[in-house]
Amino acid sequence: MKIVIGLLFALGLIAIVAFGIPMGMAGNVNASNEFLRLHIRANSNSVQDQAVKYDVKRAVIDEFTPVFAFVTSREQAMNVLRDNLGRFENVSNRVLRDAGFDYTARASLRQEYFPTRNYHGFTVPAGMYDALILELGAAQGDNWWCVVYPPLCFIDNNIGGDRGVVYRSRIQEIIRRFF
Repeated sequence: MKIVIGLLFALGLIAIVAFGIPMGMAGNVNASNEFLRLHIRANSNSVQDQAVKYDVKRAVIDEFTPVFAFVTSREQAMNVLRDNLGRFENVSNRVLRDAGFDYTARASLRQEYFPTRNYHGFTVPAGMYDALILELGAAQGDNWWCVVYPPLCFIDNNIGGDRGVVYRSRIQEIIRRFF
């Protein structure tokens, strides 16, 4: 099953590159105002805090993959983020509580600086981006980030798991239209 999913994913990426990204954009994307990012800050750099950060990331991505599968514009994605801040906190807090942590998560929307990041064959340059910020506890540890719109977080989530196959084609369609 993993081989089939891997092949489907590879074919999807080839289709995105072949049909969705203009030649000059395959190496570098220069539109920070077109992207929305997700940034999850761990409580600390302890092994346990870093592990739960990834558990929170998986839970958030799993919870919102069906929602973002139907988002077709940056504005719509921003509205989804804004309207669901409490839901992001609830999902995160449930993971933290179930793992035995006594700190909580805070969700906010704001502009933040992000370093250069490579996603599936193109580069999102460093710069200021609108982002959903999830701070776990003291938020003093290493962090994880991705692009919520276009929905690159959700493509990464689908690698190696069959739960994402249903959403993958719709998400790739959105990315194709975006580029």
